[in-house]
Formats: sequence, C-alpha cells, structure tokens
Amino acid sequence: MAATLDIVSGGRLELGLGTGWNQEESSAYGIELGTPKERSDRFEEACEVITGLLSRESTTFKGSSYELTGARCNPKPVQRPHPPLCIGGSGEKRTLRTAARFAQHWNFDSGTVGRFIRARDVLHQYCADVRRGPAEILLSSQVRFSGDPAATAASAAELGEAGAELAIVYLPPPCIAAVLEPLATALGRPV
Repeated sequence: MAATLDIVSGGRLELGLGTGWNQEESSAYGIELGTPKERSDRFEEACEVITGLLSRESTTFKGSSYELTGARCNPKPVQRPHPPLCIGGSGEKRTLRTAARFAQHWNFDSGTVGRFIRARDVLHQYCADVRRGPAEILLSSQVRFSGDPAATAASAAELGEAGAELAIVYLPPPCIAAVLEPLATALGRPV
C-alpha cells in the first residue's frame, strides 16, 4: 500500500511509524499490543522489513516477529531508496536507537523543551554510534493547541530554537476557519 500511495502521489509519501501505545485501538483491530519490549522488538524488525521491501528487488529476513523469503514489493515506490520514514516517539533505550538506524524524520511525541533537547541529544549519540550524520534526520515536535494562538506559536518557536525544524500542531475539533485563521496568523503563515 505504501509503494502504491507513493506512486499515485507522485513521490510525496512520508511513512509515519511507531511502536504503538493505544490499547483500545489495538484491541479493536485484534492486535496484541504487547509489552514495551515486545513492541520495540517487533517495531525494529518491521523497520528493517519495510525498508527492505521498498528498496530491494527481493527481501529475505528472519526475526522473532517476521520471516520473509524472497519477498517482493512491486512496483517500487517513486522515491529512492524508499519513501522517508518518520519515526515518532522519545523512548531513549529503543525508539531513538531505531530512529537513528532507519528514520529520515524523527517526531518528538510530546513534552517540555527540556525533554525534547534530551531526546534530541540521545538520538544524535545513537547516530554517532551507527556512523550516521544527525543532519540526515529531520527533527519535528508535536505542539498542542491550547486555544491561545500566541501561546501555541511561542511553544513552536521555543522548540525551533532547540532544534526542531517542523512543528506539528494538534488541534481539537472543530478545525474551522475561526480557529485556524488566528493560529495561522500567529504562526506567521498566510492562510
């Protein structure tokens, strides 16, 4: 599905991935959420499988969660070697290590600017461990809209000063012009 979406969008897909956290959602789809360790193990394998399928002619992989033998994904996506992977989360032991290996975009899930800085620094250390330049990974952060456009813009600016290159603003419904226009103005973007 990801390869097809990248093709029909003309190479504009960015594939967002994470370990999962929502028990209600997992139960609704009949998926065993598992412990944080199980989710991290499964996620790391999934990243390896996904990048292999999207970039290689065929993929063979044997792990504890996935096993593929000569698996193919055709046609290939437009973007090479594969569409960018955006890995969300800030788990210092596993998620950030997996992001250093596989992500082209890392999204800080939520928290203070101090937590962002700490997670960013841990990510950069993992990048050094795998001999990858930290600049190869776009840094973004979620910003919650509190109802005050100026305060939301100030939060985004503070994260920007700490190294976030992109703010993803979460708005509660309804997302109507009366809410969006003042926020867009405060963020310095034309509506």
